[in-house]
Amino acid sequence: MATSLLLLLDDIATVLDDVSVLTKLAAKKTAGVLGDDLALNAQQVSGVRADRELPVVWAVCKGSFVNKLILVPAALAIGSWLPWLVTPLLMVGGAFLCFEGFEKLAHKFLHRKEHEADTARHERAVADETVDVVAVEKDKIKGAVRTDFILSAEIIAITLGTVQGQPFLTQLTVLAGIALIMTIGVYGLVAGIVKLDDAGLYLSRQAGKAAQALGRGILAAAPWLMKGLSVAGTAAMFLVGGGILVHGVPALGHAVEDWAAATGGVFGALGSMGVNAGVGLVAGAIVLAGVELAGKLRGKKG
Repeated sequence: MATSLLLLLDDIATVLDDVSVLTKLAAKKTAGVLGDDLALNAQQVSGVRADRELPVVWAVCKGSFVNKLILVPAALAIGSWLPWLVTPLLMVGGAFLCFEGFEKLAHKFLHRKEHEADTARHERAVADETVDVVAVEKDKIKGAVRTDFILSAEIIAITLGTVQGQPFLTQLTVLAGIALIMTIGVYGLVAGIVKLDDAGLYLSRQAGKAAQALGRGILAAAPWLMKGLSVAGTAAMFLVGGGILVHGVPALGHAVEDWAAATGGVFGALGSMGVNAGVGLVAGAIVLAGVELAGKLRGKKG
């Protein structure tokens, strides 16, 4: 009896050790997507009324948990029965990210007046006490959850590739662990970022001069940080989406990796990112043109 118990404990310890190692490896591989996820979501929840920032972050966070509850079982099922389907699904998600990024750029630069009118209308809605803020925020939350789904799928897919060939229990534990860690990490940081201005205001009202100086510095830096995250979030759509498309074509992906390895250093890394962004821009333009054409054809038929 004692021997059986010791053997069981040894097996459990071995599984936990494997889970720990694989979780660290998966976290390292998904760190880049995590940064993009953070930038995109901080951008998505910016521009809402101060007292609604945390409720919006929490709503998107709950949506992200639902996404993970869908994606983890789906990933396990696909990895077990339809492993060939992983790449095509990722390609579709990558193309959608590129489309969203290009649509943002097109709306901002090709329809500047409409974009400015939308921004002004949103600002008036945020400032107007009589407006149903929850209704105004609903589209923003839906967009953030939709984007989170694609980035979460990328994180889960990378993790699935890391644990491929491992026992089912190990795969499940690592995937669930990464999903939980990434969700809490991303939205915890997003909540901190969107409340920076409140922290700065609080510190600026303290008695100490050092605290006041720090608070004023945070208040001055917060708008620039949010603008920077907005730019980074849009760029991330092209980098992540383009990267998915590039690596989805093995010949192209290997060629880019070989070139980056041969070039080495910063130039190799920047060149690889440039290729991903370029592919993302072209793919986004093509998908947007297709969507616009389909919309016009439907309108004519109607």
